[in-house]
Amino acid sequence: MLDLPKPGRPLPRVLTIPEVNRLLASPVNGNVLSLRNHAMLHLLYATGMRVSELVNLPLAGVNLMGGYVRVFGKGAKERLIPFGEAAREYLKLYTRDARPLILKKRVSDLLFVTGHSKAMTRLRFWQIVQQTARLAEISKKISPHMLRHSFATHLLEHGADLRSVQMMLGHSDIATTQIYTHVDSNRLKSAHQKFHPRG
Repeated sequence: MLDLPKPGRPLPRVLTIPEVNRLLASPVNGNVLSLRNHAMLHLLYATGMRVSELVNLPLAGVNLMGGYVRVFGKGAKERLIPFGEAAREYLKLYTRDARPLILKKRVSDLLFVTGHSKAMTRLRFWQIVQQTARLAEISKKISPHMLRHSFATHLLEHGADLRSVQMMLGHSDIATTQIYTHVDSNRLKSAHQKFHPRG
């Protein structure tokens, strides 16, 4: 049995599943940059990548047919992370319809590009997440890392094993991943207190 994290360690802040659905369902206005931004958001939540990994992801790191990304995380450790159909569809649209127009015949090894054919900065992506959250009427203070936390929490809530989540997140120590079990246990306590006749 795994021990819960020690009291005093701050718990990660997460979005609820309805909030994630609202964030990802916010309208794409037909603009190529909007399509890129939505593809980035979908892939971030689908894989739980770090934002630095997302903005620097090479085009060759994505396998659309297989439905996975190859990421080199901290310490240049390689990991494969699967993603689902929603992210795949957005990536297909982005790579086919938006990326060539953003590049304007320039060449880049990166998947997600700016108008200068360079990687987006972490700050710019943070601003995009904030803007999209406002459009989705999410009142929480949201960050890209919050989507990573939400990815891990939602997987565990739906029965994923801790070791698999650890591998997808790229944590070298499973104790780092255990904090998400604490989030889940807090929700269990809250549900028990709310619904149990002697809660």
